[in-house]
Amino acid sequence: MHSGILTTGLGCTGVGLGVVITWVQLRRARTVSTDGISLSTWALFVYMSIFWILYGWAIRSPIVTSGSLFVLPLQILIIAKLEPHRHLGTLLKTGAFIFTLSFLPVILWGWKAGCYGTAIVMVLNRLPQIVELIRSADVDGVSVGSWSIGVVACAAWLSYYVGEKLWPPFLATLLALLGNLAIVILASWRHRQHAVARALEIVA
Repeated sequence: MHSGILTTGLGCTGVGLGVVITWVQLRRARTVSTDGISLSTWALFVYMSIFWILYGWAIRSPIVTSGSLFVLPLQILIIAKLEPHRHLGTLLKTGAFIFTLSFLPVILWGWKAGCYGTAIVMVLNRLPQIVELIRSADVDGVSVGSWSIGVVACAAWLSYYVGEKLWPPFLATLLALLGNLAIVILASWRHRQHAVARALEIVA
């Protein structure tokens, strides 16, 4: 009983942190700028949310369903700020991409295969940010705090999946956590470089 309560609490923590991260991004898009916010990235987030909502419904898990159901409206609002009507091709391409890797495997082989395909999507969705941080010192729009919360959220979800013995989404979330952690490390490094450069300019 106590284990069940703990597991549920960890799942709810993952849900709550996911909402916080997405709300912060939406607030930035509304009040600061949409610079650095990729339509294809957030389109994939929306499509993945739909996948996880359906997966949670299929396995009868209110926690898994809620994890994406609560953030989906916020994700859609973020996309709305990016004028998606001008980039329908991007929406169609990302939709075809996730259908191929996530939804088609479900149709052919079941939900476990869909989870593994979505694990690949979760890695590829973070890869451009990682590559950009390696290639460029520009960290505008990259929040170490938000990505750090993402690491904690993934850790909470991993604990929940272990408690529920849901290994396919565990793998997908583990890969997402590693991607988030790589972004946190690289962004922190780039921010430190900027801080040192500014300090040297002041001294000079």
